[in-house]
Amino acid sequence: MTTRTLSDEAVKHIGETITIEGWLHKKRLLGGLTFINVRDRRGLIQIVIKDKDEVEKLRGMQIGTVLRVSGSVKEEPRAPGGAELHDVTLEVLVPVTDEPPIEIDKPIQHKAENLDTLFEYRVLNIRNLQEQKIFKLRASLVRYIREYLQDREFVEIDTPKLLAGATEGGAEVFKLDYFGREATLAQSPQLYKQIMVGAFERVFEIGHSYRAEPSATTRHLTELQMLDIEMGFVKDHDEVLDMVAGMTASVLQRAYAEHADDLKSLNAPELKLSVADDGGVKVPRFTIAEIHEMYTKATGTDVTDEKDLIPDEERWIAEHARKNLGSDLVYAVRFPIQAGKFYHKMDPESGTVLWGDLLFRGLEIATVPLRENNYQKMIEQMTAAGLDVEHPGYKYYLMAFKYGLPMHGGCGFGIDRLVEKTIGLANVKEATLFPRDINRLAP
Repeated sequence: MTTRTLSDEAVKHIGETITIEGWLHKKRLLGGLTFINVRDRRGLIQIVIKDKDEVEKLRGMQIGTVLRVSGSVKEEPRAPGGAELHDVTLEVLVPVTDEPPIEIDKPIQHKAENLDTLFEYRVLNIRNLQEQKIFKLRASLVRYIREYLQDREFVEIDTPKLLAGATEGGAEVFKLDYFGREATLAQSPQLYKQIMVGAFERVFEIGHSYRAEPSATTRHLTELQMLDIEMGFVKDHDEVLDMVAGMTASVLQRAYAEHADDLKSLNAPELKLSVADDGGVKVPRFTIAEIHEMYTKATGTDVTDEKDLIPDEERWIAEHARKNLGSDLVYAVRFPIQAGKFYHKMDPESGTVLWGDLLFRGLEIATVPLRENNYQKMIEQMTAAGLDVEHPGYKYYLMAFKYGLPMHGGCGFGIDRLVEKTIGLANVKEATLFPRDINRLAP
């Protein structure tokens, strides 16, 4: 059987005969010669066809036709990869005779008015080499996160996505029939990851979460990929904030180093991170009250009564941090106590929650709280939040607290948003292969 050579390896075989397999990506006539580009998983290779019988094999063949091409490798600096094939023999493995509805060798439009078309033809436009860079980068970002955490003794877990009820509270859940009982799709692995602190101390999960919330915005999806982290035996909230900030900075630095050319070709913004005295990365922090005051003074829009940051505040403080502190990352910390959830650690003395939001280039990418770990206090906070502590969905969660959990904290971290902002896309859906929102369930 003939050995297959991949496109980027051709330049190592100048003067030799090799065989390439891939998709017909582009076809053009120039000076009586036929030039085609064949695409495989490594990229493109240019092929020059002089023999009329070989050219005839391509008659009626459209982009996407699967080919096997054997030929002699010649150096050509102007060709993709610096080499091209001559004196070739073609074999059509899978013919495509229908003209495709889009041209995958042309730039794929990401303008707001073109997004429906982008997602409608995702099956085809993902064959565009520039579009593929988004998702190769995404895969690397997830790998960098996983490796960073595993190097620090975090154990990867996998938790159920079918739950007995909306155990975290709130109405933004998808309900479904589960053999005659009502079940919901998990909004997050929140309860499970806290339970697992009692076994492994440090855990994380990279998985899908489901939110039945209005998603006709640039910020939201109904099905999203989340990183969830929980770590036990922490000294204080600062330790959790520092861990998540350190992970994020490390992942971004690695992405900008290992995907420099791709990020440049995607017009990604320059990465700015502030260096601390010890040589590490310093992520500036502002309390919610401080941001409200700064924003109100700067814009004249009074937001001092808001429990959370409004989207324009997120953008404003992020731009402030980038311009004045040299940091694309910034923390908003110390939310008012009325914004807290039942599993958050409260500080009644200051009237705040030990909770921070990590903002990246104007968008919240992670919520980073310290958890309440006292069993009796947890019962009180759940009851105060109007939750039924006898609900079967809480039985095993509370069991973990009753039989001992150390002080712990963690984060819910949006992978889709991280990809969006790393590249500088305008909509989180552009960073998702097959996005789900209130209007789309296909492809």
